Amino acid sequence: MGSFFSRSSPANMSGPVAEFVKGAIAKDKVVIFSKTYCPYCTMAKEPFKKLNHPVTCYELDHRKDGGEIQAVLGEMTGASTVPRVFINGNFVGGGTDIKKMYSDGRLEKMLA
Repeated sequence: MGSFFSRSSPANMSGPVAEFVKGAIAKDKVVIFSKTYCPYCTMAKEPFKKLNHPVTCYELDHRKDGGEIQAVLGEMTGASTVPRVFINGNFVGGGTDIKKMYSDGRLEKMLA
């Protein structure tokens, strides 16, 4: 029996888009891959604003390579949904994860 869903080919993890993503994550303390219209992305950004902590945010809906970046993030993190939040080069989660980490004090400790 066939599947109703087609699977796209895996992201090129050694190509220029993957290298861009890896470099972006390594360059800054807090990196968020986001889309401007996504409520979960807004949820992820809010705690950093409240803590007055700078973030580097890449809005994938404003980039021609946004779909490719999202595919690379999917390979790296196990999910291609946004937001994808990285702190000190490590993937820490999405919107609800960041909100919870802010609420229980873990986020502020990670940023110290």
